[in-house]
Amino acid sequence: MSILKVNAVAKTYTTRFSKNKVEALKNVTFEVEKGEYVAVMGESGSGKTTLLNILAALDKPTAGKVILDGIDLSSVKESEIAQFRRENLGFVFQEFNLLDTFSLRDNIFLPLVLAGKKHADMEKALEPIAKKLGIEELLSKFPYEVSGGQKQRAAVARAVITNPKLILADEPTGALDSRATDELLGLFSEVNKLGQTIVMVTHSVKAASHAGRVLFIKDGEVFHQLYRGDNTNRQMYSLISDTLTMLSTGGER
Repeated sequence: MSILKVNAVAKTYTTRFSKNKVEALKNVTFEVEKGEYVAVMGESGSGKTTLLNILAALDKPTAGKVILDGIDLSSVKESEIAQFRRENLGFVFQEFNLLDTFSLRDNIFLPLVLAGKKHADMEKALEPIAKKLGIEELLSKFPYEVSGGQKQRAAVARAVITNPKLILADEPTGALDSRATDELLGLFSEVNKLGQTIVMVTHSVKAASHAGRVLFIKDGEVFHQLYRGDNTNRQMYSLISDTLTMLSTGGER
């Protein structure tokens, strides 16, 4: 069952001074199944960040549709879009986006507070997540008191606590060292095994090699895709590297 449908999405920008039109995306079409873990890769300027912003309902396509669990994102009223994001999407960012004046607990609670949830219900929701992510002893600490990997664990907790239909991750390992990267990718795999759908934009071959499918964007279009099948992470790493080399040298699909 497809939880996300991207149908012939295009995005054209008009430059501020020259008024030239730039096609960031053109005819992007793909679907994501419920419980799938998809990585999106491409060179800088390929359109993957634009695609992520459209999936996050932060930007609107010039043409085409994005449908999340049967809801056309373009049909959501501007006055309701923030609530729609809180109820349906979870976000994990490269720079964590935690508030330094809030404890980790309060950072994680933030989307539930905005949704008007009761404190007792928030605590009940947090307990199993904090245990799963290994941050039970850190909840009273502030972001500046913990490591990058611990911050990212808190960011993952904040993303999953609302039980979103889709988690969108933007370069989630970009600010982490190799050890913290391994830990986070392990967490993503565990969260995915529990049924959470994930779409991750990344430059990292290592990060993408943990996904079940990798979409490659080139010049605003889906150029190629790889399915994990029975491949190990190491085999996926090799296949992804070969595909990226093909993209950079102008190879064909």
